[in-house]
Amino acid sequence: MILVTGAAGALGRLVAQRLAVRDDVVLGTRAPRSAGERRVDFDDPASLDFAGVDTLLLISAGFGEDDVVVARHDAAVTAAERADVRHIVYTSLSGDGDHLAYALPHRWTERRIRRSSSQWTILRNGLYAEFLAAIAAPGPDGTISAPLGAGRLAAVAREDLAEVAARVVSAPRQHAGRTYELVGEEALGGRELAAAVGGSYEPGSLARARETITAAGEALPYQLPMLVGTYSAIAASFLDGTGIELNALGGLLEREPRSALEAYAASVGAARSGT
Repeated sequence: MILVTGAAGALGRLVAQRLAVRDDVVLGTRAPRSAGERRVDFDDPASLDFAGVDTLLLISAGFGEDDVVVARHDAAVTAAERADVRHIVYTSLSGDGDHLAYALPHRWTERRIRRSSSQWTILRNGLYAEFLAAIAAPGPDGTISAPLGAGRLAAVAREDLAEVAARVVSAPRQHAGRTYELVGEEALGGRELAAAVGGSYEPGSLARARETITAAGEALPYQLPMLVGTYSAIAASFLDGTGIELNALGGLLEREPRSALEAYAASVGAARSGT
């Protein structure tokens, strides 16, 4: 049996769609609604019943302070050990993301999984093109003012990462003990993003971005340094893919990756139309 955690999230839903043809897949969510779903709440370790699971796809349970995320992942790995899960596949963060504020829980979880009693595979996902559409969206006048400077990001289409995860959990033995770097093959800068949506690029400062995020009042306190730090890392070109020794994305897909620029533009268009 394959258990996909985080099935209610965007990446989890895409993975579930690709595994829908199989009859040995169970989806883990906080609020299961059908027989094909199982309650998996990382904040409630008692709910983590992985009995009968051969392969666990552990989709990172981020969106929290480091200690919260670490506790969630530790509970999941401990539950997997208790249930004698044979193989854990974990969606981590690309190796060039170590400068990001949210890298620590990923690296801690990788280490915890490698020390577990299960076989393992680490999928080090690059930042989504869809996430880039959220943090570098054009304003009402079409201007992108995100503080990306002259930096670039090797963004990757989320659908490609979902396809890789589905392929790996479908044949885990072939990937045992492997850590895969999965980033985009084309690094995108502000000017390319603006051209893709028919706008212009006039980068602002990190200070201005911090003020704008704070004024919006939507970010939680721990998210502010995460967002500003992400801008800073992109602007400094730490996430342009050149720091990745071997990008496994195309090889695991067995085809050319989707265009991250098109994924960005599609996400911007969906946001504009409210779909």
